[in-house]
Amino acid sequence: MNDQLPPLIGGILILVDLAIRIAALIIVPRDRKPTAAMAWLLAIFLIPFIGIILFLLIGNVKLPKKRREKQAELNRMIAERASEVELAGDRSAWPDWFAGLVRQNQSLGALPAASGNSATLIGDYTTSIDAMAAEIDTATRFVNAEFYIVSFDATTKGFFAAMERAVQRGVAVRLLADYVASRRVAAHDETFAELDRIGVKWSYMLPVRPFKGEYQRPDLRNHRKLLVVDGRAGFMGSQNLIDRSYNSPKNIKRGLQWQELMTRVTGPIVAATNAVFLSDWYLETGELLEAEANVPARDVPADPSPDALVCQVVPSGPGYVGENNLRQFLTLVTSAQHTVIITSPYFVPDEAMMYAITSACERGLEVQLFVSEIGDQGSVWHAQRSYYKPLLQAGVQIWLYPAPFILHSKHVSIDDDVAVIGSSNMDIRSFALNSEVTLLVRGETFVAQMRAVEQGYRDAGRRLTLEEWEKEPASATFLDGVARLTSALQ
Repeated sequence: MNDQLPPLIGGILILVDLAIRIAALIIVPRDRKPTAAMAWLLAIFLIPFIGIILFLLIGNVKLPKKRREKQAELNRMIAERASEVELAGDRSAWPDWFAGLVRQNQSLGALPAASGNSATLIGDYTTSIDAMAAEIDTATRFVNAEFYIVSFDATTKGFFAAMERAVQRGVAVRLLADYVASRRVAAHDETFAELDRIGVKWSYMLPVRPFKGEYQRPDLRNHRKLLVVDGRAGFMGSQNLIDRSYNSPKNIKRGLQWQELMTRVTGPIVAATNAVFLSDWYLETGELLEAEANVPARDVPADPSPDALVCQVVPSGPGYVGENNLRQFLTLVTSAQHTVIITSPYFVPDEAMMYAITSACERGLEVQLFVSEIGDQGSVWHAQRSYYKPLLQAGVQIWLYPAPFILHSKHVSIDDDVAVIGSSNMDIRSFALNSEVTLLVRGETFVAQMRAVEQGYRDAGRRLTLEEWEKEPASATFLDGVARLTSALQ
């Protein structure tokens, strides 16, 4: 009898393995992109038991149904209020494709475009934090801050001090911080103790606390970075609220420094930026801030000058049905007439985005990509490198920003008058897994500012050539390919 047990166990394992493979072929491709489905199937077929465990843990790219329903309800509320006012002004001068993009963004993200705005880019790390602190010092009603990473350190102490002064003046100061990202920083306990001490109302975003009934795929994160003061001034971009080294011993040892780009905006569009915060605050705390939500954008003074900007705030993430930011980027690249310039610290596009970029080259457009020479995340860096050869072969100019800096800015500009800046990378994580927010801008003065920033990247960096890339060792390109396959596991 005992001699029969090993063959019996072996037979059971074979049947279980077969059942897993058959189930995977049926379940995995549902509501999933072909590339992601193929990556998961390969993982399950090659390492069946480990693969299926990973799929059960991180295979769902959407937030819980209840959370998505609350987001959909918020979108309906925003859409109803937006329908009561016309904020975009004269649309007759808009190109048809831009009008279509605005409609698409509003259909997916609920927020309308608005004219009469001003925006200024800030590319210096400490200047940006100081500017936000100075804005907080002017607050009389409320300060709403939302950052992926929050840390109380030597670089951000001025920001915290400004929040404390605002609280002492009787201003409502609120802060949202991503649960996983902010808890990883070295000064986590000190940071949130300081927020408690100075009286800031704060909450984690997307907490992962299974024993408290708070659980979703752990790597679905809120990656947004924004600040709104009194509904009249706002900040958006790539920068987190932390020291330029991220206070990481590994980063400090390598001498890494993050290079960011933020924008300060004023005008009616600030109400839309605040709507993103109010939505996230409600989703995390259950508190609907009606007093702030009822302040219409039309009550905010508009810039009457001919250089005033048309802007639209575009939220995206796993709480939405569509990949809002990916669709926006695709429309921009396919609509460009002569220039496409992309800046992204993590460039791991999906197949559609790669076709759009390389097709732009085939149409005779000048296409440039700015990335870092070195990486701070090994697997992502290798996945990114796997795209360099096809991009170079298509004619894309790849510019490498020099070490020890990590070019963390995230923006896209096309032609002479349209740009996007925000928290979204040009990668699969930002397209499908992270909650992001971007600002679409139409206006030559703003794009001229961005062109100056891009020229600074060129002056500091160097252009990668196809000849140089083809000298890469085979071992490195193998790692790049493996990393790309891993990145497809959504």
